[in-house]
Amino acid sequence: MVLVEPEIPPNTGNIARLCAATSSVLHLVGTLGFRIDEQSVRRAGVDYWHLVEVRQHVDFPHFFHAWSREAPGRSLHLFTALAERSYIGAGYAPGDALVFGRESVGLPEDLLAAHPGRHVGIPTLGAVRSLNLANAAGIALFEALRSMGALERTFMG
Repeated sequence: MVLVEPEIPPNTGNIARLCAATSSVLHLVGTLGFRIDEQSVRRAGVDYWHLVEVRQHVDFPHFFHAWSREAPGRSLHLFTALAERSYIGAGYAPGDALVFGRESVGLPEDLLAAHPGRHVGIPTLGAVRSLNLANAAGIALFEALRSMGALERTFMG
């Protein structure tokens, strides 16, 4: 799970809990709109932060370099309201990166332009053009886990 310059602390907190619940790494990229030092996390009442593997990167190129070395051959899935392809058929594999942008503006245009064909979106049926970041991250992560068969194993003992 990759958040590029997240702005709203509760969204990141909810996504951190999601990562803790699924044993997923949380990558925080660029400038954050809040602090994540121990005192700030404790003050926010986030009692599960120690259960999350959080990796911070100064910018996307630094994330991409580290991730490419750790998960060679894996795919980026760039979530954007501008996508023409659904997240459902994206073809997820272990080690893939689910990348989300800032709540206010989404992913930077230059990042999207650098990775054509990697854009996916979550369709909405109503008048809104996009979902809350934490909701979108939950939908995407559980679809990726479902499509890889990871969820069934949890109920099989």
